[in-house]
Amino acid sequence: MRRGESGINRLLALDKPLGLTSHDVVSRVRRALGERRVGHAGTLDPAASGVLVVGVGQATRLMGLLAMDDKSYEALVAFGSETDTEDGEGTVTATAPVPEALHDPAFAREALSAILGEQDQLPPAYSAISVNGRRAYDLARAGEEVVLEPRRIRIDKAQLVGIEEADELVWRCRFVVSKGTYVRSIARDLGRSLGTAAHLVGLRRTGAGSVRIEGCLPLAALEAAGTQMLDRCIIDPTSALGHAVMRLDDRGFERVSCGHQLFAPSEVEEGERVSLVHDGRLVGVWCRRGSRLVCVANFPQGISGVLS
Repeated sequence: MRRGESGINRLLALDKPLGLTSHDVVSRVRRALGERRVGHAGTLDPAASGVLVVGVGQATRLMGLLAMDDKSYEALVAFGSETDTEDGEGTVTATAPVPEALHDPAFAREALSAILGEQDQLPPAYSAISVNGRRAYDLARAGEEVVLEPRRIRIDKAQLVGIEEADELVWRCRFVVSKGTYVRSIARDLGRSLGTAAHLVGLRRTGAGSVRIEGCLPLAALEAAGTQMLDRCIIDPTSALGHAVMRLDDRGFERVSCGHQLFAPSEVEEGERVSLVHDGRLVGVWCRRGSRLVCVANFPQGISGVLS
């Protein structure tokens, strides 16, 4: 085993705290587990908390393969002002009166219902989107003009949890959205559509694909106990991938390890991927081409956590 490798090959479900970037979490996991190969899927802003999927060891190679298209959030939308970052961390750029109707829960539920479905969304200028090789937020912080193209997104659920009234009117909402959707921009557009202004003042990711917040371990707990807490936050890699599963005997595993093609199961369609499992570990992701399976990625050490 090379220096900086612990022999841990797993997907972990962590509850990211406020104030840290996703990269900060990766750095802390490296120190806690003594493993240099750590990555994450689905970036969360420092002002957001909740579900963050982390790959350790060979599981870092799964980051671009995971089926995490749907994300769930709990969000606080404040009305009366917009900010340059579209959240509470930014500078106020516009203010507007808040119509009395927005205080009515029935009106709020109807307004949220109206934003469901596919639509084009303009991402926030302060985002990690690449513009000519530079991050949009770096351009925005430097005072440069940020020109982004609208993206096709989908809002599957927009539910009112409650209305809070203190210094400002706040809707507490639940959203289920497609990958690439910015909840900050939902808040911005919601305010404008209702004849006022709005921005996000709280965000917690409660789900990413098959991973739910109830199964996530607080980062601080992992840092305190290290490898002793791994079984508390492990993710079944086959569930996270969402592919059909093919179990291999010793001979099949030997063939896969040598790169030999396998006959495709009849239930797998052309172009579909299959998770290959041997001895309770994910050992490969292969794809059907004609009558056979061909390799997309192999994991010689195996990624642990397969539950059934």
